[in-house]
Amino acid sequence: MKWMNTVALMGALTCAWSLTGTAVAAEKNVTLKFSNVTSQSAKDAGKVFKEIAEKESGGTLKINLFPDNQLGDDRVVIETTVFGDIDVAVSSTSPLANMFPDFYVFDTPFLFLNSQQAYSGLDGKAGQAILKSMEKKGLKGLAFWENGFRNFTDNKVAAKRPEDVKGMKIRTMENEVHLAAWNAFGANPTPMAFTELFTALQQGTVDGQENPLGIIDGNKFQEVQKYVSLTQHVYTPYVVVMNLEKYNSLSDKQKAALEKATKESTEFQRKQSAKYEGEILAKLRKGGTVVTELSADDKAAWQKRVVDAKIFDKVKSKMQNPAYLDQLAGK
Repeated sequence: MKWMNTVALMGALTCAWSLTGTAVAAEKNVTLKFSNVTSQSAKDAGKVFKEIAEKESGGTLKINLFPDNQLGDDRVVIETTVFGDIDVAVSSTSPLANMFPDFYVFDTPFLFLNSQQAYSGLDGKAGQAILKSMEKKGLKGLAFWENGFRNFTDNKVAAKRPEDVKGMKIRTMENEVHLAAWNAFGANPTPMAFTELFTALQQGTVDGQENPLGIIDGNKFQEVQKYVSLTQHVYTPYVVVMNLEKYNSLSDKQKAALEKATKESTEFQRKQSAKYEGEILAKLRKGGTVVTELSADDKAAWQKRVVDAKIFDKVKSKMQNPAYLDQLAGK
């Protein structure tokens, strides 16, 4: 009897050890390589993501941050995340459109008329469906961060309505949707390498250009452009993605930690983006740049040109789920 009790005790200890071993294995330590962009608000948010993920996972997650595109440009980083050599990445949406045609929606001029409209669309049904669709190519879409609105600068006039840019030679990206939009506004869109742009503005080869405020200020375009008009004509988000296989390999506690890190870092990043844009606008005004804000009616006039030129239809023809455009636009 004593011998049998000993055997039972040994069996119970073995079972307990086995269960404990399983629990430990499920909560194994994991190091994630996080590739981030050059935007200061995104770099700030990356630190918040790291802090929350590590804390909420009980220290079983470790996030190694690689800001400033250290691991490659957007296209390289996305491909590397698909392969699993990068675990978490932040990218602009443009390089994703070839893999996921619904990302062409973010080329649409005046899809969103303000930031809150953008956040509602991105965090709503259509935006989340676009993120979910990335799983078919091995990516877990975590969130949309803010890259920002593109705005117009020139040396001739404080542009508030489309007729103000009529006949102007405006540098744009080599993007068929953007080119069609500026033609619809009555301008003369001129694709040009970004590296040539400052000199072209300085010499008057082009009359104006369009970019987010961070790029306008970072490249000192205000030194060669008198007017900055807050047209906010194209909203470009960043997308935060994770290698799907790596995500699925995590424990439930680790996944919950990443979800909390994603939610709180997204809220923080958007606030930081707005803060930095406010600081840039104050700097521009103080330096003598004429900053012009557009009313809702002004923006509606630009948007009408886009709709009348059937540019929304052009974008829809490139998308896999064209209904997402109308949903994001609040239609």
